[in-house]
Amino acid sequence: MGTLLNFKSLYLAAFDDCKPGFLVLVLKIYSVFSAIMILMAVYAFFYRAFTGFEF
Repeated sequence: MGTLLNFKSLYLAAFDDCKPGFLVLVLKIYSVFSAIMILMAVYAFFYRAFTGFEF
């Protein structure tokens, strides 16, 4: 749990002094979108690996 809190504090500290505000919002949305895409790729890889689909 401490690792997740450390990542959260790093994530929030990265946007502390950023200006303008709309750019911070765009960057936060993009980082969440990127994380979702990475998780979907990992899920697809494991799904194909465990269900026997050929690569």
